[in-house]
Amino acid sequence: MQHIVVKGIEISRFIVGGNSFSGNSHQSPEADMAMRRYFTTAKLKETLREAESLGVNTLLARADSHITRLLLEYWDEGGKLQWFAQTCPEIIGNPDTCVARAAFVGAKAVHIHGGVMDHLFAQGRTSEIPPVIDKIRQSGMLAGVGGHNPDVFKWAEDNLDVDYYMCSYYNTAHRDEKAEYISGMAEWFLEEDRRIMTDLIRTLSKPVIHFKVMAAGRNDPKEAFDYAARAMRPTDAVCVGIFQKDNPDMLKEDVRLLEEALSTPRP
Repeated sequence: MQHIVVKGIEISRFIVGGNSFSGNSHQSPEADMAMRRYFTTAKLKETLREAESLGVNTLLARADSHITRLLLEYWDEGGKLQWFAQTCPEIIGNPDTCVARAAFVGAKAVHIHGGVMDHLFAQGRTSEIPPVIDKIRQSGMLAGVGGHNPDVFKWAEDNLDVDYYMCSYYNTAHRDEKAEYISGMAEWFLEEDRRIMTDLIRTLSKPVIHFKVMAAGRNDPKEAFDYAARAMRPTDAVCVGIFQKDNPDMLKEDVRLLEEALSTPRP
């Protein structure tokens, strides 16, 4: 497994994403519920241990009570994956809660949730962002921001000092009015959005974690990883959610596809 290094922290270029663990399918309410029922604590820990066996060393997941409880149990049983936390949009008014929880439990990094960043940017409330970044840094963790709207990162380049970006390939639902994902909300996955974001990534000054590369299960896995490998710079990694009910070998196959794509010579 290839790795990148950000401020002394080694990160596998394949990162396990936590959306499916929290029942956020970005497909339908029925798929959300199927994920919640499938991912028992035992199944989640089994998935994290499988990721370890494949050379993955990082989980990216929400700083909520569900994930922190899981991680404490997993680590107490000898688990080794490190945690990159994201703030929770449902407590947008007090992101310090997520930062404090992540620091207390042992996260290596925290980024402001992409929906929250999109929302604050759309609402003209960007002055609320730097204090959160400062709080993350003061707590001894890497600090980052996520987003689906490319304009968020153009603004961040000029106005923020962060350690990494979390860039969605698709601007799936404009978060002007609400920051959080609502089960069953209308979303779209446009090829033009993918091209715009990956073109922008090549110009950014910080390491990027690429996410929604699979369009929430809509893209062919081989095509998706080939595309991501072409878009990723040597400083970048990719975050992918897993739902083994659809394919018991999904995690192993996804890791293989990324490694093969990264090893393919590019013109």
